[in-house]
Amino acid sequence: MNPLTRRAALQAAAAAAAAGAIAPIATAQPAAERPLFGAELRTLPNGLRVAFVEARRAPVVAQYAYVSAGGAEDPPGRSGVAHFLEHMLFKGSPRVPSGEFSRRVAREGGNDNAFTSRDVTGYFQHVEAGRFDLIAMMEADRFAGALIPEAELESERRVILEERAQRTGSSPRALFYESYQAAMWGPQHWGGRPIIGWEEEIRAITHADLLDFFRARYAAGNAVLVVTGALEREAFWRIVQSEWGALPAGPAVPRDRAPVPTVAPTPRYNRNDARLRGEASFVRSWFAPSATAGESRHGDPLEVLRHVLGGGTGSRLHRALVEAGLAVAAGASYDSDVASWTDFDITATPRRDVPLAQLEEAATAVVKRLLDDGGPTEAEVARSIRQMTAGALLALDGLGAAPRMIGNALAIGLSIESVEFWPQRLRAVTRDQVAEAAVAVLGRSGGASGWLLPEGVAAPAEIGL
Repeated sequence: MNPLTRRAALQAAAAAAAAGAIAPIATAQPAAERPLFGAELRTLPNGLRVAFVEARRAPVVAQYAYVSAGGAEDPPGRSGVAHFLEHMLFKGSPRVPSGEFSRRVAREGGNDNAFTSRDVTGYFQHVEAGRFDLIAMMEADRFAGALIPEAELESERRVILEERAQRTGSSPRALFYESYQAAMWGPQHWGGRPIIGWEEEIRAITHADLLDFFRARYAAGNAVLVVTGALEREAFWRIVQSEWGALPAGPAVPRDRAPVPTVAPTPRYNRNDARLRGEASFVRSWFAPSATAGESRHGDPLEVLRHVLGGGTGSRLHRALVEAGLAVAAGASYDSDVASWTDFDITATPRRDVPLAQLEEAATAVVKRLLDDGGPTEAEVARSIRQMTAGALLALDGLGAAPRMIGNALAIGLSIESVEFWPQRLRAVTRDQVAEAAVAVLGRSGGASGWLLPEGVAAPAEIGL
């Protein structure tokens, strides 16, 4: 499962609202004047940050525990350690035998899982509210002393290799984008290594590698706990202090990441795949700052720019490529909720009868025209902000929305206010700020472009801005 940033959650909710899939939530207080979730945040004496969101619409509770370390923190030559360790944390702790964690949750009628991203590792459970004491005990127990038994290492390695084969090896598109990221950032750069790991490096991970990562990163001060549900506030804090407060104190661990490349090691990457039965795919990418790195002031304007360029029907790419009959799909992607630099991408899937060079030229022209015109129009910016914030209140509906959005933000170094008051801040973005961000990112060199193609189809020559 992938982590849910506030951008992804709110944008998905906005899309659903625009499609009429979800009715708006009635509220007496304007969204501009109140936080999204109203979370209470405390830091325990051992350094653990804990956020609580009381929600009584159903007698259930969701617990999400985050470690501020993901695939980008893997040691050199050992890509996949953070993800491998995520698997091994289900192999027992002092009070919970191997494999028993998920069985106990299931016996309570709940569900649990875990995920690793480039920035964080997360573990979660959804259960009936009266069993919060159980999941608090079990999760705190493995954070404090996961056993990571060496006897179960090889069987889990086989599981992970099979997971890689199914999710990446069996998919032409997944293989292309994995290789494309490695071409843009470098195969051993934290931005170019796959989160699950390169196959040969997964095979090389040792028991000592896992123990070292656990001891170095799974510290109270390097973790975040977010819980939402039908719990009485004082009872919640008593349980948290009893179970999670017992974790040994430990500081936050700095992320030691290499700087963003000045120029992509392989600025043009094309791949042919005989298994490809669908259309070709085009992508162009630029290195971009985020809310935590580089010119972070560009983060919100870049979110608006993403929507202006590729935010579905009405966006510039959709009008120029899809509505013009050149592509079956076109879009843009960017998320500032990351722990370092990231990338800003545009993508397009040409119609089968459209020359590839024509599609690339048209997509490139959309970006060039925006830069030549001095940025988007006031109307485009207003439309994008309106659509992006339309689903803000809808994000309150899902039980897991608050802990995933808040947990991810806190774990990458953002404040809780960055989640609670995101719609208000986005509404303050101006056209001039979007134009400046466009020049700063799309107007600079150093990114990459590429094609995924069926066997025997030649890629066109690169078309520059």
